[in-house]
Amino acid sequence: MAKARKGFSRADRIAEQIQRELAELVRTGLKDPRVGWITITAVQVTRDYSHAKVFYTVMDEKTREVSQEALEHSAGFLRSELGRSIKMFTTPQLHFVYDESVSRGMHMTSLINQVAKEDAEKFGAGDAEAADDEGGAE
Repeated sequence: MAKARKGFSRADRIAEQIQRELAELVRTGLKDPRVGWITITAVQVTRDYSHAKVFYTVMDEKTREVSQEALEHSAGFLRSELGRSIKMFTTPQLHFVYDESVSRGMHMTSLINQVAKEDAEKFGAGDAEAADDEGGAE
């Protein structure tokens, strides 16, 4: 019989802790001006805790590539600082991946808003034409 799992797994808790620590380190510890406004959206840790995918977004889409280079350049520094703040047997190697889900979500929202606006114009104009037809029939 399978044992029921309570709460999050250890890997999930470690990933959340790494996310919090990295967000603080990027905000206060990095002096690289290329980094800019970065938000750490998620962290995925391998089962053996040797690697971590760090998902991030940037405020300005134009600085995406420069921010990626800056993060990759500072990965060693961030890993060493992470090792000081989180007591683990192995501090994972950091791999930075741009999180496109936020921009994809914004694009989907704009498409939905556009369709809603077109429907409102289409059906709003249809109601006005129907009122004209009814008024002309009397």
